Order: sequence, then structure tokens, then C-alpha cells
Amino acid sequence: MSGAPAPIPPARPVIGESEIQAAVRVLRGGRVVQGPEVAAFEAEFAALVDGRHCVAVNSGTSALQLTLLALGIGAGDEVIVPSFSFAATANAVRLVGAEPVFADIDPRTYCLDPRAVSALVGPRTAALMPVHLYGHPAAMDELTPLVERHGLAVVEDACQAHGAALHARPVGAHGAAGCFSFYPTKNMHALEGGMVSVADAELARTLRLLRNQGMEARYANEIVGANMRMTDVNAAVGRVQLGSLPDWTDRRRAHAKRLDALITADAVTTPYVADGARHVYHQYTVRIANGQRDHVQRQLEAAGIGSAVYYPTPIHRLAPYDTGDQLPETDRAAAEVLSLPVHPTLTDREIERVADAVNSIAGSL
Repeated sequence: MSGAPAPIPPARPVIGESEIQAAVRVLRGGRVVQGPEVAAFEAEFAALVDGRHCVAVNSGTSALQLTLLALGIGAGDEVIVPSFSFAATANAVRLVGAEPVFADIDPRTYCLDPRAVSALVGPRTAALMPVHLYGHPAAMDELTPLVERHGLAVVEDACQAHGAALHARPVGAHGAAGCFSFYPTKNMHALEGGMVSVADAELARTLRLLRNQGMEARYANEIVGANMRMTDVNAAVGRVQLGSLPDWTDRRRAHAKRLDALITADAVTTPYVADGARHVYHQYTVRIANGQRDHVQRQLEAAGIGSAVYYPTPIHRLAPYDTGDQLPETDRAAAEVLSLPVHPTLTDREIERVADAVNSIAGSL
């Protein structure tokens, strides 16, 4: 006797036998922190960012924080960021003593609007932190000339965008630094961890000092640093995942293309992809019209279709910030977006179930 089909989760992290064997290999070897696996992971990840120097750390947030520190950004400085992002984007700025300044987004890509950024550049602005949200690259072709005119550093928050690109240039290879996350729900993971990609060898060395208590040689501390090292277990898992990333990205992109074709309800706007952008679909994020997003999400859950809202409260409205800024596109997106399953382990039939449920529920709105 067959029952109802299994629920489809919004994300399904992969931890397979290869990842388990890699972790066990490291544990049996005894070299478990900042060892050969970390060095190998850094070297292999460099191929994803045009051969830049790569520095592994213990999280994506640490990657952002240490990069700002390495660039000398701190008290008295301002960093322009989107409010429509995970709080870690702004938290990293505050953690180094600088102040985040929130810019509005392009309503099509959900990434920073270059015109909004231009209007916010002032005498205290030290850097820009564009977020490649949901796996879609920010408008670096417009943002880079803008910041070059003002002499600002660019720190790319690429935590959701492993393998994304704009005009064939990968994210993480546009600014002074790119920061990636390896949290389990990302397009690839290392159980936990982060990576910084930089073009400048001295900046890379500073990052390596900062992650390891300010020292390269043991007990020869050169600067004040922290303990934000990556373990070799994390790196070993990351290396396995990195090998699978191209295939998983192809699957995400194929699932997104199929959803684009199958979702036909007028109340649903499927994801936009800018000219020259390679979207890697960390999230497949639609808009639901008529103020019905929460209703649609509840009905999808009842139908066994997982979904998520990223992000229901913009950062500028969270308690630690609460700036009162007027960011109309950010607020509108927060009220309308809904991310549907797109992860690479989905089957064709599951993709059809997602689309059928969305059309059935949203078709009557």
C-alpha cells in the first residue's frame, strides 16, 4: 500500500561516504588543525577564483571579519552593504568597529543597486561589501568603476555564490577580496568553514597571520590575531565537495530552468538573470504577488513542499541596527520572496511536484 509522497525539504545537505572517509582519514592521521589538508584545499579552491591566493578560515563570517581587519578598516570607517542579506554581512562590519551603511537593492537581482550605492558614498566610506545573493552575481561591472573613482576597497560577500560569474569573471575575483562560506546548506560545504580569495600576496599573508594568533612561526607573534583556523577535517570534507561542485551546479541550474518553464501562475515571478550573469541558484527565489506570500508558504507546507523566506526582516530593521532607513525595494522583497527547493539531489518528479503545487496554490490568487 502506497502512502503520500515524501515531503520535499527546502535544502538537503550532502554528507556521503566519500566525505565520511575523508574525515576518518584525517582523524586517523593525527594532523587535524591547519595542516596539509587545509593547504591542499586552499590550492584547489584557487581554481574557482582565477588562481587568486586563498586563505581558509573557520566560517564565512570570520572570512568577512578578518578581511576587513586585514584591509585596516575599523573605528570611524563606514562600509556600504545591502540590508537584504543575512545579518553576518553587517555583523562583520560592526565587529571590526566600523559602521554599516545600508543601500537598497535592484528589485530584479536582489543585489545592491549601483545608483543607491553611489548616493551613499561619503567622506567616511572606506569599503563596499556587495552580496552575491541567492547565487546571482552583483552588478560588479557597474560597482567596480564606481568604487575605483572613490578609492574604496571592495569585499565581495560570495558566501552564497560558489562558481557564479559575471561576464565570465568568477565572483571572488572582482574586488580586493572575496569571502565564501562552507556551511552545510551552501552549494558546497565543509561541515563548517570559510575561504578568502585575494589577488595581493601581502594581504593573503596578513590574513594568515590574523587567523592564527598573529603568527606564522610558532610563538613568533607578529601582530595581534585570533584563532579562526580551519581544521583538516573540515578541509578534507571541503575538498571532496569541491570536486562535486561542477556537477551539483549544473543540476541546480537545470532544475531552475525546468522550474522557470513549469511555473506559470500569474501571481508568481520567477528569478531574473542579468545579461552576462552565471546564476548558481543557491536559492531559487520567486516573488508572490498580492500580499499572499505567507499564505502560499503555508499551503506548500501542507502539500509536503518545503520552502523558506530569506530574509523576512531586513538587517536595517533588526534590533542591533534599527536605523529607520527608507529602503523600499528591500522592504518589498522581504514581504514577497519565497525560496523553493532547487538542491541537486532533487529528482525530475520532485521538481514537477514543486511546480504543480505552486501553480495550484498561486493560480487562484
